Amino acid sequence: MYSIQTLNKISAKGLDRMDRENYEIASELTQPDAILVRSMKLHDMDFPASVKAIGRAGAGVNNIPLDKCSEKGIVVFNTPGANANSVKELVLAALLVSSRDIIGGVNWIQGEADKGDEVPKIVEKGKSNFAGPEIMGKTLGVIGLGAIGALVANAASGLGMNVLGYDPFISVDAAWGLSRNVTKAISLDQMLSQCDYISLHLPLNDKTRGLIGGEKFDVMKDNIRIMNFARGGLVNNEDLLAQIEKGKVAAYVTDFPEAELLGNPKVITVPHLGASSPEAEENCAIMAVDQVKDYLENGNIVNSVNFPACSMERAGGQRLIIANKNIPDMMRQFLSVLADAGINVDDMTNRHKGDVAYNIIDVPCCGITEDITKKIEAIDGVIMTRIL
Repeated sequence: MYSIQTLNKISAKGLDRMDRENYEIASELTQPDAILVRSMKLHDMDFPASVKAIGRAGAGVNNIPLDKCSEKGIVVFNTPGANANSVKELVLAALLVSSRDIIGGVNWIQGEADKGDEVPKIVEKGKSNFAGPEIMGKTLGVIGLGAIGALVANAASGLGMNVLGYDPFISVDAAWGLSRNVTKAISLDQMLSQCDYISLHLPLNDKTRGLIGGEKFDVMKDNIRIMNFARGGLVNNEDLLAQIEKGKVAAYVTDFPEAELLGNPKVITVPHLGASSPEAEENCAIMAVDQVKDYLENGNIVNSVNFPACSMERAGGQRLIIANKNIPDMMRQFLSVLADAGINVDDMTNRHKGDVAYNIIDVPCCGITEDITKKIEAIDGVIMTRIL
C-alpha cells in the first residue's frame, strides 16, 4: 500500500482516482510515499526518507525546494496546462476591465445608493468619467506562448484583436496550437513598440525577473495596458508606478497584489484568482494524481520539473528504477552488476535532464534482490534505486 500525504485541500475528483485498497490518503502521515500540494511552502520541510514524489496541483513550483528534492531523489511533478482555460478567461476579463473602467464605474454608482429618484440623472451626468476604448482592432502582445499564452492569443484573435506573439523557446506542440492569425514577433522590443495591450505568460527566473521595467517602458506606446497573470516579479513595481504617474501606463492588472500597488486607481489587483475555478482545481488534481500514481506504480515520469521525462511500457517482469548523477560510464556499471548476478535485460531506457539521469530497466520476474540494489547504490553517483 502507498501512503499519500495531502498538504493542501486537493479536489476529491483527483483523490478518487486512487483506490483505497492500495492507497492511504491523509494530511497527517509520518512516512508518506508521496506528497500532494498546491500552494503550501515546503522549503523548510524536512522530507522523510520515504518520500519518493511530490505532486504539485498547479504549474508554478516556487514553493518547492527543487535542488533539495533532486539530491534526495524526490521527483517533483507539476500540472502544466491543467488550469490554462481558467487563467485564460481571467485574462480576457482583465483586457476588458483595463479598457472600460467598469470597476471604477460600479464603485462610483454604489456610493450613490442614498440618492433615490435622482440616481438615473446622476448616472447620465457622471458616466463619461468611466469611458474607455474597445479592444476590437487593437494590438495585443502575448509574451510567452505556452499552454496559457497560446489560449489567450487565440481567444483575443477571435475577439477581433491583432495579436503578436513572442516566445524564443516555443515548443512544437505550442506552435501547432496557435491560430494562423497570431503573428510571431521578431524581438521583444519590436513587439512592445506596436502593442496597445501586453499579457505576460512566462516563468519567473533570473532572466525574466523585472522584465517589464526600466528602458522597456521607453519602447512602449503611450497608454499601454499591461496584464500579468503569470508571476508578480516579472514587473518592476517601482518602475511601473513611476510610468503610471507619468501617464505612460493607462492600466495594470495583476493577479499578484503587493502592498505598494494597492490603492492606485490605475492598478487593478486581483487576489490570485487565476486558477480559482472548480474546473481548474479538479483538472490540476486529476493530472497530479495520475502522474504520481504512474510514477509510484510504474516508475514512469511525465511532467517533472527536476527529473527527465522517461516512460516505458512494462515488459511483464520486474522493473528496476535508478536515478544518478549525469556522469559518464554509469549505465555500464549498472548492467555489469546485473550481468554478474546472471540477470538478463528485457528492455531499458535512459534519459537525462541537466545534472540528473534516470533509468528504467525491465528484467524477468524476481531476479532483482535488495542485495543487488545495494551494490548499485554503492556505485559513486547513484542517487536512488527502486524495485517495482
